[in-house]
Amino acid sequence: MMALKHGHDEAHEETHRWSQQVNETSDAMDLKPGVFEQEDPRAIARSLKHSAESSTRRKAPPFRSAMSMLVFYINRAGKTLPQRRVDVLEQAKDELRDLYGKPRKAA
Repeated sequence: MMALKHGHDEAHEETHRWSQQVNETSDAMDLKPGVFEQEDPRAIARSLKHSAESSTRRKAPPFRSAMSMLVFYINRAGKTLPQRRVDVLEQAKDELRDLYGKPRKAA
């Protein structure tokens, strides 16, 4: 008989499996490994832009695809990210807007 897991562990595994499946099987673009762990927000934005523009799997325009992947990562990692990482990733959004000539969001 299979042992039952605690609700929190089971929910975490469900979320992990869901986000992993999205990344592996959706029309999401392929990303360079470790892109979201970089310290330089501009480097993150450049990598996302490159991935979006070279992807054959995306359905949306490159800017929208790149921004969607960044937002998806921030939302999936959620509360587990230290504030410093969140700050870097939020800065990467502005850098991505700059690279595509889009206006920055007002603070």
